[in-house]
Amino acid sequence: MRGYQFIEHTADVIVEAWGPTIEEAFEEAAKGMYEVMTDISLVSKSEKLCLDVDGIDLENLLYRWLENLLIATDSKNLVFSDFKIEAIEKDKNTYRLRGCAYGEKFDRNKHRSKTSVKGVTYHQMRICEEGGEWKLRYTLDI
Repeated sequence: MRGYQFIEHTADVIVEAWGPTIEEAFEEAAKGMYEVMTDISLVSKSEKLCLDVDGIDLENLLYRWLENLLIATDSKNLVFSDFKIEAIEKDKNTYRLRGCAYGEKFDRNKHRSKTSVKGVTYHQMRICEEGGEWKLRYTLDI
């Protein structure tokens, strides 16, 4: 089972995501971020953005994955609704993620604008495996 939910916070948005693999949990984390911004059920998958991201640990990798997606949204006006991570691997002291995001250009006539996300933060971030399920949590600055 995989998915995401939002945790109440006074000023920001906390996203909790989970999946049977770390890759699926990271995919759900990205879906959660985009659901804060728009209704992802209305976003078609006509454009593909592939990313190769590295980080010093899993928390940094999650931060950089979401940050790179947010940069694509800000610079290219793209919103995404689906994500496929090919692999998350550890190589010596570095974690590497290879994956793709699927979406389209934001269209005010088609997509509902919800909350603007300023950035991803490390506040209350955690990543763990419990009982064969990966769980993660992170905070969005809105």
